[in-house]
Amino acid sequence: MRQTFRTLLALALGVATLAAAPVLAQSSPPRIVIGQGVIEPMPIAVPTFIDEGGAGDYAREISNVVISDLEGTGFFRNIGEEAHISRITSFDGGVAFEDWKAINAQVLVTGAVSVAGDRITVKFRAYDVFNGTTLEGAALQFAGTTQGWRRMAHKVADVIYSSITGEGGYFDSRVVFVSESGPKNQRLKRLAVMDYDGANVAYLTDSASIVLAPRFSPQGDRIIYTSYETGFPRITLLDVGSLQRQTLEEQPGTMTFAPRFSPDGGTIVFSLERGGNTDIYALSLGGGGLRQLTNAPSIETAPSFSPDGSQIVFESDRTGTPQIYVMPAGGGEGTRISGGKGRYGTPVWSPRGDYIAFTKQNEGRFHIGVMRTDGSEERLLTASFLDEGPTWAPNGRVLMFTRETSGGGGQASLWSVDITGRNLKQIPTDGPASDPAWSPLLP
Repeated sequence: MRQTFRTLLALALGVATLAAAPVLAQSSPPRIVIGQGVIEPMPIAVPTFIDEGGAGDYAREISNVVISDLEGTGFFRNIGEEAHISRITSFDGGVAFEDWKAINAQVLVTGAVSVAGDRITVKFRAYDVFNGTTLEGAALQFAGTTQGWRRMAHKVADVIYSSITGEGGYFDSRVVFVSESGPKNQRLKRLAVMDYDGANVAYLTDSASIVLAPRFSPQGDRIIYTSYETGFPRITLLDVGSLQRQTLEEQPGTMTFAPRFSPDGGTIVFSLERGGNTDIYALSLGGGGLRQLTNAPSIETAPSFSPDGSQIVFESDRTGTPQIYVMPAGGGEGTRISGGKGRYGTPVWSPRGDYIAFTKQNEGRFHIGVMRTDGSEERLLTASFLDEGPTWAPNGRVLMFTRETSGGGGQASLWSVDITGRNLKQIPTDGPASDPAWSPLLP
């Protein structure tokens, strides 16, 4: 188990951009604007990448992952090879753009793969078919070990996605989550990590004790979570590389939970329950002691920093029902920003700083929603028996969350949706899963 994850970590650190191919200027590239209510998927063509020596199945598999990444956004529709008029037989050969126009492809992606020993090189270009030019920045080469081929495919897709949407990519990232097994009333839970699309699962803990609410550090090298290993909820810090665990300062007679890192990774904020009262505290990981940030007779929990580290959004039931508040990072009363009917919880600030995602319960239904940081423009993206715990993709334009079905046999699963409420889909996992937390883009 440990060796498996160390191998995956080595892959995360071992893929590098080697060179950028020449890019031709263009006047008006194809563009998708995320945020529009209805978007007709852009037709693209991704012929199987060329085997330039020793690539075998890698060329086909890399092409398939690129297609899956792009189509999975709901913004692109790949035109199958059975409809292609031209065939790409040489990466550096000419492109018959009229043939690709004839099948209505707006973007053409060509690529080539070569393998020497355990090293693999992937190069690609993305063309604006109607202008006959290369998309700006979309002609690159990646190299690494053959075990990292999937990461290279994600990197290719990230570049294409960014070139067309103008948004940051998110495919080359990972998600930590709670993998569940056993009956609903005796559920076993352990930490696991996977690619954003459910591939390459590795387990980080065993199922000897309950684990909840894992969160990646901003650098992606540590995970903080709540563990019941001692019988009470305690905050535990896990080093991703070594899998060494450390329980943070134990406060006698208290329970600690709902931790989250500051943007610089040097501080954590969390809830601490003492004598029946729950407040939010901060702890510097470099020393400096515990600081209390709220002081109220109500339950204050689920803190999340703004990207610049100046503010914290959190959940409080001080008005009788859970609502969302924002306070300075140094603590204070906070200002309520949620204003609709129902109960609000698990707020989390977008990495772009423009939205706060949350869970909402109203009239017997649960929702994942977003609002502006002042509480305006509230928008509910989902509705079901139980949706909860949103986490942001690195680009701040997609959310992943837990959905649980009803009844004694109800199962938890992971789902994603974009901030417009489009493209709701389940993330494949091997068994029930909950509490997802997205990593930053991998280095």
